Amino acid sequence: MVSFFSRRIIAYILDFFVVSAVMWILAFLLSLVFSPLDINYVYGAFPYIAPILGFVYFVFLEKTKGATIGKAIMYLEVRSRNGAHINWPQAIVRNLTKIYWIPILFDWLIGRFMNTDRLFGKITKTVVVNMA
Repeated sequence: MVSFFSRRIIAYILDFFVVSAVMWILAFLLSLVFSPLDINYVYGAFPYIAPILGFVYFVFLEKTKGATIGKAIMYLEVRSRNGAHINWPQAIVRNLTKIYWIPILFDWLIGRFMNTDRLFGKITKTVVVNMA
């Protein structure tokens, strides 16, 4: 049996692949608009577009569906501590660290020192629950 923490890591990796696939599709579509000579311009924008796309992906799916694709595959769901679905401010704040991947490590480490799951989970009063 895979631990709860391992399932969350696997879900995050799956979500990374989903966002990456969307980025590649977006890059292909943009390359059709721009000439092949300007393809470096498209790929040069990735460091700015990818964090925003990832942030929107996590916020939108966690708010509307309760889980991202990776979390859904791993039977995980984001809820308020009272068991209700999360609201927009909770979804936005809990995912601020996902704009770039380094802050999520600090979020997790600080959360471990505070005996909680994640610092931003504690701030927003949200938890990831097992749906299996």
